[in-house]
Amino acid sequence: MGKIGATERKWLLTLHLLFSGLMLGEAFVFLILSITAANTNDVGVLQACYTSMQMLSKTAVRYSVIFVIITGILLSVRTHWGLFKYNWIIAKEILTLLTVGLGPIGMYAWTLQAVKLTSTEGSSVLQDPAFIVNKGELWIGIILQILKQKKRLA
Repeated sequence: MGKIGATERKWLLTLHLLFSGLMLGEAFVFLILSITAANTNDVGVLQACYTSMQMLSKTAVRYSVIFVIITGILLSVRTHWGLFKYNWIIAKEILTLLTVGLGPIGMYAWTLQAVKLTSTEGSSVLQDPAFIVNKGELWIGIILQILKQKKRLA
């Protein structure tokens, strides 16, 4: 594959930044829904928050990660930057691998577990140790997502 021109590079970079920004926005939506879930005793609200997060992790989170990876690889390969030429590109590649672990895989698993627990246990779920641990893991994942995305966009 040959190198791309300035116009194509700008479009590709714009798409890359758009999907990276989308990932940051998704992380903030997860944060808002988690804060809502943490401050409610209503199982219906709890289920709605976790179901919303689970749907986001199955759709928008997956696709934004996929497109960030595709546009990032294309930007690296089709420009002078290369995949392993600069340390900052290698750092972004490592952060992208973390994104794949935390986003489509981690968030999906944690929110799916939260949906299952809130659906089967009703109001007793708030005292269930498995639910408390899962909620903590979800919080850690959300915070890491936000910090990672902030670092990626910097």
